[in-house]
Amino acid sequence: MTSADAAASPAPPPDALVRRLRAAGCVFAEDEAALLTAAATGPVLEDLVARRVAGEPLETVLGWVAFAGLRLAVGPGVFVPRRRTELLARTAATLARAAGPAPVVVEACCGVAPVATFVAHDVPGAVLHAADLDPAATAWAARNLAGRGSVWTGDLLDPVPPDLRGRVDVLVANAPYVPHDAVATMPPEAREHEPHVALDGGPDGVDVQRRLLAAAPAWVRPGGHVLVETSRAQVTLTRAACPPGWPVEVLRDDDVDGTVVVAHRPPPTG
Repeated sequence: MTSADAAASPAPPPDALVRRLRAAGCVFAEDEAALLTAAATGPVLEDLVARRVAGEPLETVLGWVAFAGLRLAVGPGVFVPRRRTELLARTAATLARAAGPAPVVVEACCGVAPVATFVAHDVPGAVLHAADLDPAATAWAARNLAGRGSVWTGDLLDPVPPDLRGRVDVLVANAPYVPHDAVATMPPEAREHEPHVALDGGPDGVDVQRRLLAAAPAWVRPGGHVLVETSRAQVTLTRAACPPGWPVEVLRDDDVDGTVVVAHRPPPTG
């Protein structure tokens, strides 16, 4: 290594910081320490470390999460996008590209809008809308979309402009799908720091999905699609909730542990 290489290489995180994070239960303490020391120094770093040691998700401590090649802004009290949702985002983008030059894409239960933001980057010309019940989440969604789409606050599709009814090419959602009783068994980072409304899917985890899928025929155009992230354990229930008569496909990506149910509204016949 040359002196120039040494100057360009970041200093390794202090051993004391690594030990402190490891003692707090951080499995990847060395990696986390490197990210934290790259983000701040002095008292600011100490504040970040204290928040992480107290159990706050690393992503909200840092203010960003890596997602499908993007860096999404996140903050305390919001649902942090998981890597598994990359399958949902990639599928939404593929279907949007196939729909034409200006596809209408609506992300319901959007949180910080990971899917809409990915589509904004991947499908130029897409007309994007994102909606969520939580105003804290929609504030971050607007920040991530950065003017490339409209963000609405309200229950499911209630706040979306009504003139989109029957015109949506891709309706997509990572609706909450954790069964109510299972929320208590989730890691502390989730159950203590993320809003339960973004986690709790009702007794069997599919209540919110059922409501969204029941509304899909009023919004999705003939030939369009609705796609919902789910789990391997609940895929049968999610599939059964899809609109009657719509062909359904189940997608699975083991690399990201993602499962997506896609329902296609048949085009007009004759």
